[in-house]
Amino acid sequence: MKEVEIYTDGACSGNPGPGGWGAVLRYGDKESELSGYDPAATNQRMELTAAIKALGQLKEPCRVKLYTDSAYLANAFRQRWLDSWQRNGWMNSKREPVSNRDLWEKLLELARYHDVQWVKVKGHSDNRYNNQCDALARRAIQQRGE
Repeated sequence: MKEVEIYTDGACSGNPGPGGWGAVLRYGDKESELSGYDPAATNQRMELTAAIKALGQLKEPCRVKLYTDSAYLANAFRQRWLDSWQRNGWMNSKREPVSNRDLWEKLLELARYHDVQWVKVKGHSDNRYNNQCDALARRAIQQRGE
């Protein structure tokens, strides 16, 4: 099984507001960048979208280390929030509908296809690839805002 590293980040100008996402995929000595824009988004939706778009690029099942500065994204898998949400009919601990269910369902489908390890990194620090993703996300917003 191929081993791939993925770094993701999302950004929003206002929350909600115009949003962007960025991802860097690394396999061996190959590296590729992805980014995109949404005219009406939230930070959370952009974080999830970055992971969805990046995982969606993989053509076969892979062993993936996915690095994110989003506690929301990492903890949903690492602390098994998604299991509870599904068991409770997509209701959170406050008995309210889970936000971004459409994106969570896409992400779950992709995560089942791959062997994903979710790694939380500190945002806006010394992680080169996280900073690269942040720049990609912000650039996507700026380019569309012109």
